[in-house]
Formats: sequence, C-alpha cells, structure tokens
Amino acid sequence: MTESTLADDFLDAAIALLRQARTGEAENIAAAGTLLADTVANGGRVFVFGAGHSSLPAQDVVYRAGGLAIMNLLAVPGAVGVDVRPATLGSALETVSGLARTVLDTSPAAEGDLLVVISLSGRNTLPVEMASHARSRGIGVVGVTSLAYARETTPRSASGTFLKDHCDLVLDSRIPVGDATLVDERVGAPFAPASTVVTSALMQAVVATAAGELAARGIDPPLLRSGNVDGGHDWNARVFHEYGDRVFHQN
Repeated sequence: MTESTLADDFLDAAIALLRQARTGEAENIAAAGTLLADTVANGGRVFVFGAGHSSLPAQDVVYRAGGLAIMNLLAVPGAVGVDVRPATLGSALETVSGLARTVLDTSPAAEGDLLVVISLSGRNTLPVEMASHARSRGIGVVGVTSLAYARETTPRSASGTFLKDHCDLVLDSRIPVGDATLVDERVGAPFAPASTVVTSALMQAVVATAAGELAARGIDPPLLRSGNVDGGHDWNARVFHEYGDRVFHQN
C-alpha cells in the first residue's frame, strides 16, 4: 500500500461520509437552514460555538466570503482551537463545569437568538452545559455532533447527558468514534480524521439553505463578498452597517 493509495483512501472515506450526511441528514439540514432563516428574519442574532478542533467548522462560517455576515463566534478563551500552550489545556477546559454558563451570561446572546453548538463527541461538560444553559435562557440550539459517540461511549458531564439531549435540532455528522478513517498494518494507530471536512460541509449546507430560504421570502440575505474582488469591501461595509446590531466580530 503506497502513500498515494492512502491519500485516495482518505478522500474516498471523506466522500463516503459526505454522501451519508447528504442522504441521512437532508431533512435536518433543511430544518436547520429554516431555523437560521427564521432567526435572521425575526431580528435575532446567531452564534456558533465549538471547542478544540470542533471550533474549526464554527470559525469557517464566521466573517466568510459567501457566508452570512450575522454568524458570530462564541469564543471561550483557551478552548477555541489549539492556540494555547499546552494544547492539552483546551481539552481540560472542556471538563470544567460552570464555564459555559459564565460565557453565555456575559455574551450578547439573548432570548430569541440561535446558538449552534459543534462537538464531535458531544460528551464533554462544556458543550453539554452550553446547550443546556442556552435553552434555559430561551435561546434556540442546533447541535452538530456524531451520534455514534452517544451510542458507544459514556457521557463526561455530571448531568449524565450528551449534547444531543439539549438541542432543538441535531445534525449527525456520521463520524465514527475515534474520528480516524484509515488503518494500516504498518501504522500503530488509526489515522486520517475527517470530522472537520464533514462538519464544515454540514455547516455550509445549512448556511446555503438559509440564504435560499431568506431569498424565497423576499429578504435579501446578508451575505459577504470576498474582499479580494473589486467592490467587495464596499459591499461588506454596507452589509455591516445594515446589520451592525447583530454583527459582533466587527466590534
């Protein structure tokens, strides 16, 4: 087995997972897009949260050319990506009870807003409490997670629940437990994770659905253009001015 074959195998595995998500989650993607469109049409704000590598699909829809300007990253210092040292600190913060409540209570998120919580396993304290506390405050919650973890692992939250148990709507990424998609007899552990590819695609599919739904209602979607095309910055400045009370990444 050569490295080029392994590359092909990974791409094939990722494509297969994307196909599973496309087929199995079509109704939920449509529902999530409608919920996002409803929030925008009703004047609500939209926030996206993910810890560790689950933050990457969240960041992918924030301040993004071709994306909705009103997508805001709900950041937990130290838990967004792997930008802290040691990197294991981010994982440790996911186990801290009460942190999610503090973050939400000091954020602009309020009743009538929408929060997307991304967590591959959905088993750690931080995403579980983020979703639970958001719902208690009247904030709509969409969870993006792998339901395989709820079937094959145990929860780490003191509540004994998973992210899926605290959402108005759940998108199942269909990622297998452990994330890695490949095994090789020469390699001591499974490798080639695909969760970022699939989860980012799910998020973009939801945003695309929302844009189409808004247009169908006669509402011009607050989409951003690339700053690297002529007129892009002027377009974006107009959108930010119109939706300034719902865009927090510009403050």
